[in-house]
This record gives sequence, structure tokens and C-alpha cells, in this order.
Amino acid sequence: MTNQTSQQLIALEEKYGAHNYHPLPVVLEKGEGVYVWDVEGKRYYDFLSAYSAVNQGHSNPRIIAKLKEQADKLTLTSRAFYNAELGKYEEFMTNLFGFDKILPMNTGAEAVETALKLARKWGYEKKGIPVGEAIIVVCKDNFHGRTTTIISFSNDEDARRHFDPYTAGFTAVEYNDTEALKALFQEKGKNICGFLVEPIQGEAGVNVPSEGYLTACKALCTEHNILFIADEIQTGIARTGKMLAIDHEGIQADVLVLGKALSGGAYPVSAVLANDDIMEVIQPGQHGSTYGGNSLACAVAREALQVVLDDKLADNAERLGKVFRSELEKLIEQFPLFKSVRGKGLLNALLINDTPESETAWNFCLAMKDNGLLAKPTHGNIIRFAPPLVMTDDQLADCIAIIQKTAAEFKS
Repeated sequence: MTNQTSQQLIALEEKYGAHNYHPLPVVLEKGEGVYVWDVEGKRYYDFLSAYSAVNQGHSNPRIIAKLKEQADKLTLTSRAFYNAELGKYEEFMTNLFGFDKILPMNTGAEAVETALKLARKWGYEKKGIPVGEAIIVVCKDNFHGRTTTIISFSNDEDARRHFDPYTAGFTAVEYNDTEALKALFQEKGKNICGFLVEPIQGEAGVNVPSEGYLTACKALCTEHNILFIADEIQTGIARTGKMLAIDHEGIQADVLVLGKALSGGAYPVSAVLANDDIMEVIQPGQHGSTYGGNSLACAVAREALQVVLDDKLADNAERLGKVFRSELEKLIEQFPLFKSVRGKGLLNALLINDTPESETAWNFCLAMKDNGLLAKPTHGNIIRFAPPLVMTDDQLADCIAIIQKTAAEFKS
């Protein structure tokens, strides 16, 4: 254990770090499976999983062993040379997700940027859009990262304000509104190269679209020769009860964006997948990253995905998610504090019966922390619940009991 207290370590971050986050006041030092421990040794259930990056559980022994094994051999060469892990990783990934090619990157935002560049270049070189006129359609209330380009098409003013001038070439439509998308495609389809969508909007509060929405969007994209780009950074890798959230509707993206749990939280790894007719527009020198496709990342990601498959984590997420929502429905009937629950698999949101401007959800999360469960509000009055997918029935029951106990004791 560290010799410094939580308060001392929080004070260090406050003094020396940029204030670009508002963390829950807990300082974590150790993690294992569904649990994390603070520097004083108190154990908590982690119900955020690093925004779904730790689907395979904290310090998954197989992933950590692979990381150590590869780190002892080779970590980074850059792409100036071939390395012994990249080709094996690329073969594994393309076979698993059903694409011809993969472009490896590091962070989720990098992967989204890569997909945007890929769509624009494809639009000019394959679809024949006049240079400078390509449009990418996005959904309102999206969250795809915080780079300058990405915040340019966000409607979150906290993310946008005073970071202008913004990047042009994006048009936003309402999420879960196929008629709005159809009208836009009919009006501007000749110049639209891509439609970027989260199958479930995570940061916006786990907004689950109507059944058939994604299928209809894909059909419209096919009709108008527009790339359907699925941002599965948070929803992918078994989180929603399938390997990908779009698998619930049995559709294939033209461009698939992955990150977060791709490495089980052990290392920054992201990827963009597409077939040859799309990916071939990227030629040497036109896009890349020093760390993208490094040996350590490739070895870790391959093992992390194999853990998901071997341990049937998608099935576990599907089953436990139904239990969780069913039990929370009972709590909603019991406590006026709760308004509703929504989600898919083990990506869920509990809506607090108060305004987004209130601090009720934040205070409830503080109270849950005191009772041994960590979660975080999003959009003010919504609490996102996303535990590691290795959770057991008994552990989930324990967590539901903590939520109930907290609600019974809670005074807003």
C-alpha cells in the first residue's frame, strides 16, 4: 500500500494536473476481476469498467501474462519495419469480424478520426464526390471523442465551447429517426460519403434505439452508396450481449471502429476494419501512427479477444443484463427516486427522478461509493452501470443489494 492517503493523492492531482475531469473522490490502487481497492484498502465493486474498457475484468491473468511475455521480447519498432505480431493479429481480427483489412491505431478518438479520413478519401476516389464537398452524417447527442474534428460535430457545448473554429463537412440528424436520415440522404446523398453512428449512445445516457433502426440505416446507406460506419468502441467486445451491438440486428458495417476492451484495459489499442474496396484508398504515407500496430498492442489484443471468446463473456453479459434490468425495475417500483432503467447486456442506465441540472445522481453515486459500489453519472440525472463482464450471479445480487440499501438510506 502507498504511504500517502487518498486525500493527499487527490490534492496532488488537483495541484499538478489539468482539471479536465471531475472524478468521484476515490483513489484506486489495485484491481482484480470485478473489484477495485483504494489506497486505504477498502474494496469496491467497479460498475463502470473504465467506460467498458475492462470487460475482461481488472488484471485479467491471461492478458497480464501475455503483456509481460511480449514486453520481455519486443514492445515497439514503429511501422518502419515488419514485426512478428502484427500479421498474426491482423489475420485474427479480420477473420473474427469478417473484413478484408484492418488499420490498427491506439485510442478510440484516433480510430474515429481514421474512419472519417477513410470515408472522405473513399468518397472522392470511389464514389466520385467533387473534391471538398464530401459530407459525413452523424447523430445528435453523439460522443465519438474530443479531438478538434470530432467536437466540431458534437452538440455538447461543454465539449465545443471556445475550441472553434470547427471542422466543416458534417451534418447531424436526430438519433433513432430513420425518416430524418432518409430525407437527408434524398436531398444530399450524392455528396454524402459516410454515416457515423453509435449502435447505442453510451455517453448520452445509454440511449437504445428502436428495434430495426440500425437495419433501416444500413439499408439507406446501401441504397445511396454511403458507408455505414459503426462506432463500437464502447458497445463492442461483448458489452451488450453480442460481440458487437450491431450483431443484435444481424448487420455488417462497411467500416467498423473498435477500441477500449480490445485490450482488456491493459494497453491503448484501437482499430478500424473495412473491406478491400474501401481500405485500398489508403496508401503508404497517407495515414499512420508510430505506436499503431506495435508488437505489445497486437499480442495483448489478440489474447484479450480470445479471453472474451473462451469465457463466453457475451453470453454472460446477455444473461446478467436481463437479470439486472429486471431487478432494477422492482427497485423503481419501490423508490420514487428512480424513474426508469434502460440498456442492453451489461450496458445499462438508471434514470434518476430529478432534473439534469440537479446533483441528485452525483450524490447517489457518492452514497453508493460509501457502500462499496462505484458508478458515475452522465448527463446530470443518469447513472451508467457497466460492470466487468466476468461478474457472477452472486456478485450481481450483492451489487443490487447495495443499490437498494443506498436508495433506502439516501437523503437528497
